[in-house]
Amino acid sequence: MADCIVALTGGIASGKSEVERRFRALGVHVADADLVAREVVEPGTPGLDEVVAEFGPGALDADGALHRAAMRRRVFADPAARARLEAIIHPRVRTALRSACEAAPGPYAIAAIPLFAEAGRAAYPWVDRVLVVDVPEEVQLARLLRRDGIDQSLALRMIEAQATRPQRLAVADDVIVNDGPLEALDAAVARLHARYLELARTGSAGAEGP
Repeated sequence: MADCIVALTGGIASGKSEVERRFRALGVHVADADLVAREVVEPGTPGLDEVVAEFGPGALDADGALHRAAMRRRVFADPAARARLEAIIHPRVRTALRSACEAAPGPYAIAAIPLFAEAGRAAYPWVDRVLVVDVPEEVQLARLLRRDGIDQSLALRMIEAQATRPQRLAVADDVIVNDGPLEALDAAVARLHARYLELARTGSAGAEGP
């Protein structure tokens, strides 16, 4: 059972998945909120039933699964709709993440939570430390356009729908600045891995400052 839980967060296209992959390679258990968010609205789940009750049959694709592209366009164009969808999904995700991290093998576990800053630390009282992957906004926009093949208007709405860069940094205990080559992440993750192992060993993860 993990003695320390670290929340990994950052803005869209900041490189969280690359950081997550490196922790996994070191043998750290990572519970990913994005993956869990998919699981809680799989066909046949109460989560998907509630989404359909709220948004109608248009929320489903031809196979009866969540129509993710249509819902993404809908919620990013309508903040009230996004809030309703998050109210269905997020509580289920938080419960599953906590269970997975508390049961994880190893001294510490990571909960990858893209929208951690939006919810605030009070929504995750079981998290001991927060690691933010930080990137300049112009780099974030360029990566998002290249990654998703979307137009700039949608990309900007997706960025603006999230917490601001200062808001994310305000909740951070640790920061990785990911504005260079991917190889630079190796040393940053190795350094934090050693630190988290020590914090878990001493039981001081929640007491130590940045």
